[in-house]
Amino acid sequence: MGLRRTVTLSLAMLVAIGFGVCAKAQSSAAKKTTSKSSASSTGSSSKTRKTSSKSGRKKKERGQQAPTADRISEIQTALSKAGSYTGTPSGKWDDSTVAAMRNFQSTHGLNASGKLDAPTLTKLGLGSQTAGVGAPIMPPNATSRLVSSNREPATRE
Repeated sequence: MGLRRTVTLSLAMLVAIGFGVCAKAQSSAAKKTTSKSSASSTGSSSKTRKTSSKSGRKKKERGQQAPTADRISEIQTALSKAGSYTGTPSGKWDDSTVAAMRNFQSTHGLNASGKLDAPTLTKLGLGSQTAGVGAPIMPPNATSRLVSSNREPATRE
């Protein structure tokens, strides 16, 4: 009978401790949430603000970047050679450059958006020959060197 009582008492204590830990974790989480919302609304706690900004910070994804002035001058020169741009290359992407780009794109059967894209740069002779092109197609009878031949597995005797 004493053993049963000891086991029951021990289990009751473990359950109580478990609830205490859960309650403590919930109360500390509630305090953090409250302090974050009050700090963001009042702006008084710089320490909380720094912590929350670090945890909420995401890496900035790099997208397409604007061309440099040298690259724009190069594009303007190519457009003038093609007869679409009149004037001297300035290195600024202005209205005359957009108009020249649209003119060039429409005369070469491209999407006349006035924006830079891979097919337009390729037609101007400034882009990659593979830009905007799909992956190479393997001939149907081609074999890869990485694929092993159909050898039968060695058997142990």
